[in-house]
Amino acid sequence: MQLSRDELLKAYRTMAAARHFEDSVFENFSDGKIPGFVHLSAGQEATAAGVYMALDERDWIATTHRAHGQCIARGLDLQETMDEIYGATTGVCGGKGGSMHIADLDKGMLGANGIIGATGPLAVGAGLSARAKGENGVAVAFYGDGGSNQGLIFEAYNLANIWKLPVIFICEDNGYAEATPSSYSVAGSQVARANGFGMPAVEIDGFDFFAIHDAMKDAVERARNGEGPSLIHIKTARFYGHFVGDAQTYRADGEIDSLRADKDCLKLFREKVVETGLLTDEQLDEIYEEEKTRIQDAASAAQVAPRATEADLMTDVYSSY
Repeated sequence: MQLSRDELLKAYRTMAAARHFEDSVFENFSDGKIPGFVHLSAGQEATAAGVYMALDERDWIATTHRAHGQCIARGLDLQETMDEIYGATTGVCGGKGGSMHIADLDKGMLGANGIIGATGPLAVGAGLSARAKGENGVAVAFYGDGGSNQGLIFEAYNLANIWKLPVIFICEDNGYAEATPSSYSVAGSQVARANGFGMPAVEIDGFDFFAIHDAMKDAVERARNGEGPSLIHIKTARFYGHFVGDAQTYRADGEIDSLRADKDCLKLFREKVVETGLLTDEQLDEIYEEEKTRIQDAASAAQVAPRATEADLMTDVYSSY
């Protein structure tokens, strides 16, 4: 599907912002400026941009603990997202969710989730709700190769297919479940597993924004037409460890350097759009530097924002209906 120049610029801006965001979090967490725990998605930006550009405001997302780039792609307020990671009261969740539990229901973001595989049932519930309300929205469940082995995911496959719900399952496979390679821990293929439940599935190069976006557009169209769920298996890689501080002794020597040199989705996107004359290096350089400055400013502001206190602990615990 041919995208307009404005759409291509938006895609690159999203990926550039996500890359700078993760690099900033890595640096500042390593310097002790960020509390808690962080899991970075640098290297996986094409997934965020390709998937979210195929969605609209009707749709719901349940995502994993590695979700900073997806928050940016979904359009969460950048400063509020950064503030949340720093534990500031000005964060999107008041500084109490932190990196692993960012949510914004106004944006359809059901939340990042530290429970592996929990996104499947959440998306099934959101898909059922969307259909019952006649909203014609779709629900998306993200999980990794490790999450794909959880029984929660198989139960979600089953129920979504029985009821033909508008759910899209996305296995964002970065090659490792923490430190265990998917080649060792995942039997069969993700596509075959989906087919076993009567669900169509495709495997996609996770470094190719265009392949991801095309597959997602097809899955969204199918869901909105009432044809039921589908699965997209995105084969990607992360440039950092499972968490910041991970020694990554399970990775081969030179593996990360090779990925950064040959499989960087920002570089591959740039090569494709410049070679075809759709965009210029100058346009992309300008966006890259603009987003770098924007992220730096957001991090600086987050470092001096007011922090959540003990008095905030019991707020936002219960809802009144």
